[in-house]
Amino acid sequence: MDLSSISDDLAEINGQITDIFRALSNGFQKLEKIKDVNRQSRQLEELTDKMRECKRLIKEFDREVKDIEGRNDPETNKMLSEKKQSMVKELNSYVALKKQHQTNLENNKRVDLFDGPNEGFAEDNVLLASSMTNQQLMDSGNRMMDETDQAIERSKQVVHETINVGTETAAALKAQTEQMSRIVNELDSIHFSIKKASQLVKEIGRQVATDKCIMAMLFLIVIGVIAIIIVKLVNPNNKDIRDIPGLAPPAMARRLLWNPR
Repeated sequence: MDLSSISDDLAEINGQITDIFRALSNGFQKLEKIKDVNRQSRQLEELTDKMRECKRLIKEFDREVKDIEGRNDPETNKMLSEKKQSMVKELNSYVALKKQHQTNLENNKRVDLFDGPNEGFAEDNVLLASSMTNQQLMDSGNRMMDETDQAIERSKQVVHETINVGTETAAALKAQTEQMSRIVNELDSIHFSIKKASQLVKEIGRQVATDKCIMAMLFLIVIGVIAIIIVKLVNPNNKDIRDIPGLAPPAMARRLLWNPR
């Protein structure tokens, strides 16, 4: 089903998500061909930004679906729900692929502290050992063992510090994720409140317009009644105007049959 027949906003969001998925697919294919570690790291950062944008668009798609859910039939709502689930599934597949490449990248950057010497250096050591006495050989071996032990201790310390930093970073990321979730929920609530307020303002506007019409009609009626009263008072003998109930005609002047004068 064409999403534009349901909502233009849904169709636009779906098009943007499709473009991002296409860019992610091409980006990971390009990443597999890159050998340089620094270029791999930059490419992963770009792909991560695209996945963040895709996640934001999927949330926007879900909010739009919920807004128009009441106007759609059950089949359309089911189709939109399946569409959103397929988007989430595809995004999760790219997230897993990104984690895999991130692990491989970290392994490539890791320094091997126990690499043996190269061939030329080993040959020089053999020639040097042949000219040394047994005591010198033992002293040299003990010194090399001490240096190796020190290197191991330094490596353990680095690993311990790395674990502590990783733990603190994970805790900070968790707190930031929870804060972002709360912010998103608050934004959704604000968006819903704004929609409700807009609907309420429209209803109030319609009521005010209706009240104005009623007041205008009452004003015209009052003006008409006042005009009739004035005409009746000025010309009480006008038979074309019926007497208004409660308004008595003016009293006639009385003539006395007998004048005392």
